[in-house]
Amino acid sequence: MTASLPSPASPLKIGTRGSPLALAQAHETRDRLAAAFDLPAEAFAIVVIRTSGDDAALIARDKPLKEIGGKGLFTKEIEEALLSGAIDIAVHSMKDMPVAQPGGLLLDTYLPREDMRDAFISPGMSGIAGLAPGAVAGTSSLRRRAQLLHRRPDLRVVEFRGNVQTRLKKLADGVADCTFLAMAGLNRLKASDVPATPISTDDMLPAVAQGAIGIERREGDARMADMLAAIHDVRTGQQLAAERAFLAALDGSCETPIAGLAELDGTTLRLRGEVLRPDGSEAISDDRTCPIADGAELGRAMARDLLAQAGPGFFDWRG
Repeated sequence: MTASLPSPASPLKIGTRGSPLALAQAHETRDRLAAAFDLPAEAFAIVVIRTSGDDAALIARDKPLKEIGGKGLFTKEIEEALLSGAIDIAVHSMKDMPVAQPGGLLLDTYLPREDMRDAFISPGMSGIAGLAPGAVAGTSSLRRRAQLLHRRPDLRVVEFRGNVQTRLKKLADGVADCTFLAMAGLNRLKASDVPATPISTDDMLPAVAQGAIGIERREGDARMADMLAAIHDVRTGQQLAAERAFLAALDGSCETPIAGLAELDGTTLRLRGEVLRPDGSEAISDDRTCPIADGAELGRAMARDLLAQAGPGFFDWRG
């Protein structure tokens, strides 16, 4: 391994989007690899790749993600660069990743998971319960929209995208009374100045894989497999095996309000799952435990049972 380690003269290329959060995640990956192999930061190169999703989101600021192409738009160019050899690894927010990777790529390395909870963001209030009837909540997440309307059908929800500062300005301008972000992103950005209140997972079950960073590599790249094994967090991998199996069996996408969270206690895995109608009019949930090794099968079984309860057309918009 020593002979094949990267160096300032031949750096390991880490591909990422260019947002502040994506860069923070790439830097965390670099720093963990540098520490694991006692390498200088200069032995790594952060390669920023602009995706078609970045361009579409900039043009269509007020359109839901599902209308501009969904999750895959934010990974296509990065994965093409990985397949071509232009980069050595790619760093992703796992909650934004499709459940299937292109042929030739593997996504099997995860960093230790951050706080998986959602954050309630409002300059004047500390929680959903404090919102007045008819208050306006801003979110681009179909899951959060459905969960919010299921619990508070009196609220109005508007499309709300952009980085942290953009969303805070929209709140200050009165576009909405509150919005939501992931606690993990705020923590990684060290955004302690944001008026954020963590939401209990009992009140708002998070997106599948929220708070987890995944590192993608080429299949058959033994050098990268060996290096990434040194920073892989086994427990996060066990959680995501159950959650992503649940999502895959539901055929989950950005157009379906789905929440799921696996938690570990000793040798036991607890999986909670939830599916909702897009308008929030109905939610179906489940909560089960199993040995950790059986997490993926539990995820698939839970998904099958929730789909059977939901019936045809459950995820169709009502209008």
